[in-house]
Amino acid sequence: MPATIEYVRPHLYAKQAAFLFTPARYSVVEASTKSGKTVGCLVWLFEQAAIHGAAGRNYWWVAPIRDVSKIAFRRMKRAIPRELYAANESELTLTLANGAVIWFKGADHPDSLYGEDVYAAVIDEATRCKAEAWHAVRSTLTATRGPVRIIGNVKGRKNWAYQLARRAEAGEQDMAYFKLTAYDAVEGGVLDAAEVDDAARALPPDVFRELYLAEPSDDGGNPFGLAQIRACLMPLSSRRPILWAWDLAKSQDWTVGIALDDRGDVCRFERWQGPWELTIGKIEAHTAGCDALVDSTGVGDPVLEALQARNAGFEGFKFTSASKQQIMEGLAVAIQSRAMHFPDGPIARELESFEFAYTRTGVRYSAPPGLHDDCVCALAMARYAFARPRARLLVA
Repeated sequence: MPATIEYVRPHLYAKQAAFLFTPARYSVVEASTKSGKTVGCLVWLFEQAAIHGAAGRNYWWVAPIRDVSKIAFRRMKRAIPRELYAANESELTLTLANGAVIWFKGADHPDSLYGEDVYAAVIDEATRCKAEAWHAVRSTLTATRGPVRIIGNVKGRKNWAYQLARRAEAGEQDMAYFKLTAYDAVEGGVLDAAEVDDAARALPPDVFRELYLAEPSDDGGNPFGLAQIRACLMPLSSRRPILWAWDLAKSQDWTVGIALDDRGDVCRFERWQGPWELTIGKIEAHTAGCDALVDSTGVGDPVLEALQARNAGFEGFKFTSASKQQIMEGLAVAIQSRAMHFPDGPIARELESFEFAYTRTGVRYSAPPGLHDDCVCALAMARYAFARPRARLLVA
């Protein structure tokens, strides 16, 4: 008869437990330094292996380099009763009594991560791991449909972990997003408030915000400015719309409609995915007699024609490299001068993720790979329309 072992979970404060034991397969955590994310994930990974493990089942802890993973290896060794595991110091593995093996690996050679079937994984310090390492780890979870916890401090916006966090925050299927700040850790009894206050005094503001508040710095790739975006946040205006702008869905994108009031503030916001017949009807109903600028690029042409057949107030806007640059620069001026306001949520998230880059042919404006820019395009079109003479919207 197999031995029965009583297990008592170490204390976790509420926000630790929330990101660890969410039912979502992918939990992405942007966290303050020393907020308990590593300890929590050691508990989670051990439970995955101890409760669900069996002989031959692999569980992975992946850190940017092997030496960082070795720190987690030693911490888990100290936490588990010695009779419950056999350690291999050269391989950095802990084989539990049920036969499950917990591996501690470095992400600096992503090709070495392919091949195994992994039943659960933690990616530690994810913003410092290579994107190729994430791709490899994800491949190992395919056959098992294993869960993963992706944790780390915030480090700018130009990394795969930041982009994945934005997708999780936007509510993608089977993903959950969490933020742990230093003040959450103080409330949870993990950090001392005086130590956090001292760090705020000692560190540059951008560094403190990244390390302790989990707020990304503006690393030069955002055309609007993160501080300026936050300064323009305001609930939806209750004033009457004077114009609408509609960015139409393409493939997996969203149809987004944004209306501005007579002050240039966002007063209506609509966002959905659906067939063109539904979209045409909803745009006509929401616009309700206002002038409206409609994305007529590519598949937008027949939609615009159908709308114009019902209402003469619809005008087309074709996105080209030049026209997109023009309206994005106009939007940047409006945001940086606080000439308009918009609500927090999808609009603000997309603005914060938006990037520009200098290329051989000019400036390219777009969302990072895997993210959306529908809200940004609709907002830019709306601002472009607002800046034009009110009697008639002009076609780009």
